[in-house]
Amino acid sequence: MPDASSLTVFILASLLLLVTPGPAVLYIVTRSIDQGRIAGVVSALGIAVGSSIHLVFAAAGISAILVSSATAFNVVKYLGAAYLVYLGVRKLFFKVNPVIADESEEPVKISRVFTQGVVVNLLNPKVALFFFAFLPQFVHTGGAPVAYQIMFLGAIFVGMGICSDSIYALLSGTFRQWLRGNRLFTRAECYVAGTVYVALGLAAAASGSNHTIMTTEK
Repeated sequence: MPDASSLTVFILASLLLLVTPGPAVLYIVTRSIDQGRIAGVVSALGIAVGSSIHLVFAAAGISAILVSSATAFNVVKYLGAAYLVYLGVRKLFFKVNPVIADESEEPVKISRVFTQGVVVNLLNPKVALFFFAFLPQFVHTGGAPVAYQIMFLGAIFVGMGICSDSIYALLSGTFRQWLRGNRLFTRAECYVAGTVYVALGLAAAASGSNHTIMTTEK
């Protein structure tokens, strides 16, 4: 396993990466503002499960196939982008009556919110690229098997991610509560959320290939 100094560097580097807002954080914040704190936290848990699946793939060497194949990388990328656009379009076509907004608000289905978080992150090939490029830098070659070390480091990263993403969800959900009495916010809420999802999908589709310089998925 990594020694104490390497583990400390890994935790500090992970913390810096996690607190820097990225597409996953923007997705969680948008979900939390749109549907509340519980939906935001559940989305964060879904994102974490998606990351965990990528982590298992990385430890098993499966991610190497995705990283080395431009075709596989692009297929997953475009599927993820299309899914985000689908979520956005679906949200944009959900009509809210501003007069009775509280009664007509779309019910939050926690299982669906969780599943969507998993799918969004699972169909983001940059997460696989991130784990493939980042975690091996902290592996101690003379220690336990590499796969075990990657799982250990990845579990720490995912756990820290749950904490940081949940904080973003709770803060943005609290912001939502402050604005619930604002009729303009109620009228624009679905359109803003839908637009953000579509924008995230288009940005994902337009992003670079697996040969682009690696950036964190957060």
